[in-house]
Amino acid sequence: MVELKRNPTRAVRIGSITIGAGHPIAAQSMTATHTTDVAATVDQANALHAAGAGVVRIAVDSKSDAAALPAIRAGTQANLAIDLQENYRLAVDVAPHVDKLRYNPGHLYHHEPTKPWQDKVRFIADVAAKHDCAMRVGVNCGSVDPAKKEKFAEDDSIGPMLASALEHCELLDSIGFTRYAVSLKDSDPKKVIEVNRRFAEARPDVPLHLGVTEAGMPPDGIIKTRIAFEQLISRGIGDTVRVSLTVPNADKPEEIAAAQAILNDIAAGRVRSVVDYGLSSLNIISCPSCSRVENEAFIELAKQVKEMTAYAKDHAITIAVMGCRVNGPGETDDADLGLWCGPTHVNLKKRSAELGAYPYDAILPKLREELDKLIGGRS
Repeated sequence: MVELKRNPTRAVRIGSITIGAGHPIAAQSMTATHTTDVAATVDQANALHAAGAGVVRIAVDSKSDAAALPAIRAGTQANLAIDLQENYRLAVDVAPHVDKLRYNPGHLYHHEPTKPWQDKVRFIADVAAKHDCAMRVGVNCGSVDPAKKEKFAEDDSIGPMLASALEHCELLDSIGFTRYAVSLKDSDPKKVIEVNRRFAEARPDVPLHLGVTEAGMPPDGIIKTRIAFEQLISRGIGDTVRVSLTVPNADKPEEIAAAQAILNDIAAGRVRSVVDYGLSSLNIISCPSCSRVENEAFIELAKQVKEMTAYAKDHAITIAVMGCRVNGPGETDDADLGLWCGPTHVNLKKRSAELGAYPYDAILPKLREELDKLIGGRS
């Protein structure tokens, strides 16, 4: 943790640390192991904890993942957060063993779609309260509440994110659950800056978790994240942070090191902004490696994409490489070309249009073919 403080927010305790209300900004990361591999997950949680992670997040997508949590909890002193995805009812299984529950408003529609989202949030909050857990409302650009998206212009990605976050805060406040933080993430640092600035203006009392989602590989991912953090934290916005990098599992502590380096620089006044990030050049975004990745070849593929596309560096084209079916389909929609990686095939997209699924060893030529078409059409 770094002695950078933001005073207006309320205090939210997460296990042994507290964020908000003048407490130091805490760095977070997420395990990239399969949660059911208890030994590997414990080792990675402990490595992140030793690197200085204030919170270590673990994905739980199934009953078998949840069943592994008691042993994981017994093996680490890290403050643990659980990333609830589509199945909000897993909160009952995981809450006794963790310190924070994170849910995504846009994912509440996947199970029991006719049930009001408000009832689902009340359920999660009730479980959290009974088991002494904090919560995070995690809003992501590629998986926004569909009911909110309908109310905004197609080219307005910030409006529905902000409206969704504010609506969930209002509900949690109304039921008396105030031990929560909010995150609003995008792969574009400019949008991260804008949506978090607007949220902090509307709700200065709510602690904010900052991050640029799918930031990509170092050093690009660190640069994008640094831009957002410098602009926000220097304005007193942000209480806990995550640097999301596409790195091999063994290198996940690099996320904590990168976060601490950025925070230390901001505290010392060593800032490098304002930067107009990459809008006139090639922009490759890729999600951080995590336990939802269904084929670790995704990490190598992200590197290969970066190397192969270097010839297009002067073209304003965005290519997204996503590692799983949770974030892949939605969070490639805004990219000029998107790849979301399954167990055996890579799905190629041109914005929201699907172009086909190809084996890992056949995707690069297909990607180059589509990239050349884009360049030819713009020249």
